[in-house]
Amino acid sequence: MDDSVGEVTRGARAILVVPEWHGQGLSRDLDARVGEAKGLAVAIGLDVVAVHPLRLRQTRAATLIGVGQIEAIKPDVAASEAQLVIVDAPLTAIQQRNLETELGAKVIDRTGLILEIFGERAATAEGRLQVELAHLDYQAGRLVRSWTHLERQRGGFGFLGGPGETQIEADRRMIRDRMARIRRQLDDARRTRQLQRAKRQRAPWPVIALVGYTNAGKSTFFNRLTGSDVMAEDMLFATLDPTMREIRLPGIDKAILSDTVGFVSDLPTELVAAFRATLEEVTTADLIVHVRDIVHPDTEAQYDDVRAILTALGVVEGEGEDGEAVRPVPQIEIWNKIDTASAERRAAILEMAARRRGVAVISAETGEGVDAARALMAAELTARHELVRIALRFDQGEAMAWLHARGEVLTDEAKDGGHLLTVRLDPADRARFERLWPEASFVPSV
Repeated sequence: MDDSVGEVTRGARAILVVPEWHGQGLSRDLDARVGEAKGLAVAIGLDVVAVHPLRLRQTRAATLIGVGQIEAIKPDVAASEAQLVIVDAPLTAIQQRNLETELGAKVIDRTGLILEIFGERAATAEGRLQVELAHLDYQAGRLVRSWTHLERQRGGFGFLGGPGETQIEADRRMIRDRMARIRRQLDDARRTRQLQRAKRQRAPWPVIALVGYTNAGKSTFFNRLTGSDVMAEDMLFATLDPTMREIRLPGIDKAILSDTVGFVSDLPTELVAAFRATLEEVTTADLIVHVRDIVHPDTEAQYDDVRAILTALGVVEGEGEDGEAVRPVPQIEIWNKIDTASAERRAAILEMAARRRGVAVISAETGEGVDAARALMAAELTARHELVRIALRFDQGEAMAWLHARGEVLTDEAKDGGHLLTVRLDPADRARFERLWPEASFVPSV
């Protein structure tokens, strides 16, 4: 039996099991967890015919859930002729096998379900490679239960295996080899992206990255700002592959806006590792815009999940891979879906936002508050600007254009065969300018 949904087709009937451990409910609303788990199933076209929220005091090594709870699920599986049972928690290979035996249906865990969604949604060649790598990593530890022919041995010949190599060893070796090939291909793609990123840094436009919990409304906000038609549905993981568009902001002629994959609680470690290269777009942004579904009952827990991943990427705090301190990327919050709030909840949200710096309350669906969000993004991009004086030769037109687009040129005097500019510039842009045009001179203020 394969670990993917495989032969289970779209529209298949599924039973959803949502375990909640003692004390976990303090941080997350159980109904919201059930809703998210159902959303994950619907995102891949499954028909959830029954839901079993379960409260657990302890985890059972053999089956995760208790015998009585398994017995309570069995009748639903039989009555609905469900082909699939989804457990909204990580399962070990043994737990998965035992539950399949007990319930008489295919069982997948949260990780397997998210991998299936990513596998279906990845649109670019690199995205598909990332998902395949994550899926192979997930499968590698489950070969002991995934294959029915593992006890068979085969004689080796050539380079395909030594004498007496078991099938499981051969399968593991094949997976390792395939993973190694994918990693090489992803390394090539990463180098290509680094070159593209270097070109963008030479270009004078700031880069803004949208991040947020899946289904928070990032793509709807992206479309509202850019006039694009990026897929934006009320569906988990509607966006997987990053998309970039040009936008204009108050006082900023051009900026690059990047929409990224949505985050989720308990995102499989295999996927975090596989998509790290894609998420690196966030680490080099000039501004991170964290879009939140502010009306969601778990909005604070979702905020914590996103912050945890941003911290792991090194854009919040910590050290880079070379041990150097990472300069945190400036961030603002967009509190979305205010149009869905009750009058009382709306007033409370607006009052809370008024006390916070770097927050805009919007409805990406209706457009409410979007102009204020645009103004906030522009203000944050220019907040750290300082006055500098730069001397350029007359033939350094590209550097001149870069400064006009990236900063605010206040004065331009002809002096000593060139230009003497007074520019309001971000410190990070000053450092970038110095790397790009080391021959330019910074003149001390008089």
